[in-house]
Amino acid sequence: MREIEQSETIAVRHSVLWPHMPLEHVILPEDIRGKHFGAFVLESPAADKIFTSSSVAVISLFHEDVPQIDASRSAAEFDVGTGSSWRFRKFACVEALQGQGIGSTLLRFVLDHARNELGARVIWCDARLLQKKWYERRGFTAFGDIFMKDGVQYVRMRVDV
Repeated sequence: MREIEQSETIAVRHSVLWPHMPLEHVILPEDIRGKHFGAFVLESPAADKIFTSSSVAVISLFHEDVPQIDASRSAAEFDVGTGSSWRFRKFACVEALQGQGIGSTLLRFVLDHARNELGARVIWCDARLLQKKWYERRGFTAFGDIFMKDGVQYVRMRVDV
């Protein structure tokens, strides 16, 4: 696990998250101010390939307040101080390697980094609804309503770090 350049996230983001969309769909305007992380493996029998320098899982982290849920609820509901919340986006692991703990390990690495190096107190994301239970098993809690993005259902998830 290590910090990587934004450009190193694109191939995995695209192939896993939005393979039927144009490549530009996985490039975020805020990528320039984000922190990007990758997981690497040396050998993968599941994929029948050897990876030496390409990331097999990626995640991008952005300094961003927890969104207001409705007119009366906001980041204050979570006792989050200004500047202490971070959002991750475009979290993906190559399909052939999913279920082997690579994504979980990368997520733990990023949560630890956010807490220890960035002073984060809460991390949040827009999670695909199909992945809600995966996040719950890792300590995340859903908040807010289910919503749609590009025809996919999402729910916001958060965890204290």
